[in-house]
This record gives sequence, structure tokens and C-alpha cells, in this order.
Amino acid sequence: MSKHFEIIVGTMLGASEYVADAIAERLDANGHTHTIHTEPNLDDIKTDSPWIVCTSTHGAGELPDNIQPFAKQLTQSDLSSVNAYVIGLGDTSYDTFCFGAKEMEKHITDNGGKLVAEALYIDVLEHPIPEDAAVEWFDAQLAG
Repeated sequence: MSKHFEIIVGTMLGASEYVADAIAERLDANGHTHTIHTEPNLDDIKTDSPWIVCTSTHGAGELPDNIQPFAKQLTQSDLSSVNAYVIGLGDTSYDTFCFGAKEMEKHITDNGGKLVAEALYIDVLEHPIPEDAAVEWFDAQLAG
């Protein structure tokens, strides 16, 4: 059965966008539809479709600039109809590894949303092409 997915991207340098594009290709290949949001706004995102949040961490553990307004919207919203997957990109040489993704998880769950699966945290030192790790993980989620 075909589903529609909302892909929400938090990126500064483009790596999370590459991950989102790779996930979108997998959705296409499996007969699903999707919308990619690179400037996410809650008013434009369906809460009854599964969310796939792909975000990096920037600076001293902050969310990328493009997703900060969206994160703020989440803190003031009822997300009880949201089912989400979270994919974080980070570098384990920093003590703020994947803090951006962890912040998004917290915003979603604190406001009633549910995580469909345990979040994936990709260490770019171990996976220099993070989209490969993300697609492998997401394929397992779709098959499950």
C-alpha cells in the first residue's frame, strides 16, 4: 500500500539534503510519494503522514539555521498525530554529536508525537557517504 511521507531537512552544508534525496529515491522505488521540506514550516507539513526528519548539528550543538523556526513551531503544537523517523548526522569527535537530531526527537515526543523506530545517528567519520548508511537503515524500516 502506497504512503505519503513528509521529509524534513535541517542542513547547513548540504549533507542532510543528500540523505533526504537518497531516502526520497527509495520511497519512489517502493511506490510511495513524498514531499521534501528544505525550509520546513509546520503549516505546510501533513501531520497524518509519517515524517522523516534528516538533520545535522551545527556549531556548539545547535540545529541548522533552516530548521530552527520549525523546531520552535513544534514546541507550541499538538503533535499527537505525528509518527516520525529521525536521522541525525554528526561527528563523534565533538561532544555535541547529533544534538540537532536529539533536539528534534525531544520536540516531537514532548509534544505528543511518536518515533516509529529508534533514531539513526550517523557518524560522518565512520560513514563519509552518510546517505548509504541512511538508505540501508531506512530499507530495514520499510521492510519491518
